[in-house]
Amino acid sequence: MEKLYHIDFDDSHGAKYALLPGDPGRVEQIASNLDNPRFFHQNREYTAWVGYLRGERVLVMSTGMGGPSTAIAVEELYKTGVNTFIRVGTCGGMADEVKGGDMVIANAAIRMEGTSREYVPIEFPAVANLEVTNALIKAAEQNNSRHHTGIVQCKDSFYGQHDPERQPAGYELLNKWSAWMKAGCLASEMESAALYIVAQILRARAGCALHVVWNKDREKKGLSNPQSHDTSKVSKVAADAVSILIEQDLKKQYKR
Repeated sequence: MEKLYHIDFDDSHGAKYALLPGDPGRVEQIASNLDNPRFFHQNREYTAWVGYLRGERVLVMSTGMGGPSTAIAVEELYKTGVNTFIRVGTCGGMADEVKGGDMVIANAAIRMEGTSREYVPIEFPAVANLEVTNALIKAAEQNNSRHHTGIVQCKDSFYGQHDPERQPAGYELLNKWSAWMKAGCLASEMESAALYIVAQILRARAGCALHVVWNKDREKKGLSNPQSHDTSKVSKVAADAVSILIEQDLKKQYKR
């Protein structure tokens, strides 16, 4: 096949599973959880490494920040043969019980962004694949990682969240933030909704594991607000989840 326009590579990687951080700088660190990892390709915000788990090739590729570049990454990787995607990202905690250093496994996302609206009307939910979510939960438990499973808010504007009073649309941002909090939203990030919607349209599998950097809402309430920037645990959990999925998929093939 021809190389895809944005990621600039074809199906020669041979992987069906992909781990997707936003930051190109974290690709190599995540790939270190694979067997025989090696650099594969780099173009634009898309840096890719490839390795093995249980004998199966696994791709690690950055998506950049936000929905548009994430959607492009999923669309083009799917064309090269990838059918299972796990976002390995960071987030800010929202619920009181979510602290810096914890992990959030997002089983669904609030679609407060624009990319997914160009795929399907807003009434359609952004939901993770159940097999992928269960594999992430199992991997987190096996690694004794403190984790929470639930809904996250997916946004387009980082500073819209962190400085809403400065924005002309701040009244709407603040009101909706309050609604998400009252409804039990766990955390906020910027890529999950696009990932879930695009994967659903393509009939692919997708999940999301997030390292919590901090929780500003705990700080506002006078609670402790530990900060953590070490993403090694969530990277290990995501890789272990892929290993679990590969084992399950091989058993399905054997039964056939």
